[in-house]
Amino acid sequence: MAAVSCLLSEDQFLCSICLNLFTDPVSTPCGHNFCKNCITDRWDVNYRCQCPLCKEAFTTRPDLRVNTLFSEMVAQFRQSAQQKASSSSEQQVSKPGEVPCDVCTGTKLKALKSCLVCLVSYCETHLEHHLTASRLKRHQLIDPVKNLEGRMCTKHNKPLELFCKTDQTCVCTHCPALDHKTHEFVPLKVEYEEKKADLGKTDAEIQQMIQKRRLKVQEIKLSVKRMNHVDVEKNLPDNPERFSHYNFVLGKQSFSSGRFYFEVQVKGKPKWNLGVARESSNRKGLITMTPEDGFWTIWLTNKNEYKAAAVPAVRLSLKSPPQKVGVFVDYEEGLVSFYDVDAAALIYSFTGCSFTEKLFPFFSPCRNDGGENSAPLIISLVNKTA
Repeated sequence: MAAVSCLLSEDQFLCSICLNLFTDPVSTPCGHNFCKNCITDRWDVNYRCQCPLCKEAFTTRPDLRVNTLFSEMVAQFRQSAQQKASSSSEQQVSKPGEVPCDVCTGTKLKALKSCLVCLVSYCETHLEHHLTASRLKRHQLIDPVKNLEGRMCTKHNKPLELFCKTDQTCVCTHCPALDHKTHEFVPLKVEYEEKKADLGKTDAEIQQMIQKRRLKVQEIKLSVKRMNHVDVEKNLPDNPERFSHYNFVLGKQSFSSGRFYFEVQVKGKPKWNLGVARESSNRKGLITMTPEDGFWTIWLTNKNEYKAAAVPAVRLSLKSPPQKVGVFVDYEEGLVSFYDVDAAALIYSFTGCSFTEKLFPFFSPCRNDGGENSAPLIISLVNKTA
């Protein structure tokens, strides 16, 4: 067993969904392996059971059982990796005053980088995933620091990546949508460089530089401002832009840069779904509601079950049902955030997204259910801010 695991690379022991070493690996009928919880949660949120790798669809949900032999190989590989890390040279061992790796067990090696997204410091060995995995490459790495919590927004528990020019304070990427809607921002790194360069600049030059980097929240325009589902079916002509199987609607205006924000009243609805979708997302037949398939959404079912359509799906624990949901998108930062507007509280954020095409606001009032879900979604326009 040890000889076999030594011949395999670490990539062969990583789940393609969570990108971590397999936990309770199971095999699908097509022969691919995934963590049991990862594939189960993925199928819970999707409308059909499909292999995430080869896209083979299964008419009935497969009965997944842990692959015992493969599970033992993963355990053996994990043990070998830990032994290898423990046997690293003494020069890598963290010394007093240096930042240790948070992942190392036993002897702590010297951290090479700290991640502001994971709030973890990594040695050279454990940093490898952040340098090779596509989903982790967008994480912000800095020179190792001890007080990572001090670099986090205490209100939204996100890294302080922006500098608010108006309030002269560091903020996270969620702050502009709620507390600093009309303020000026620059990336924190830019502000740091500006501080160093300002000694040699005139006031006019500084003002011009700030103006160039000024961020604006764009106004969103929708073809409809109010929507609900009725039980009477209409005979409508086929249209490439119309969803064929579901009562989904996209906003009229698209965005391919900058920031935009809109609010949706969901009061009185036991079911709804909203967020953003990319232009090329599938609109015909069965649809998979995941970021991989071009949808960044949250939804409510059964009156009190809130979820984010991530992979795997994320159950959301909210203190109280939101009456109005705010949706904030930063295209360049790859951020989609949802807020409880009245409570001024963050509901959920998709981070590290890679947007390469137009995005549209996405809405679904869900089925009327004989009048039980007849309350409409009401979309609020937000004035453009400078």
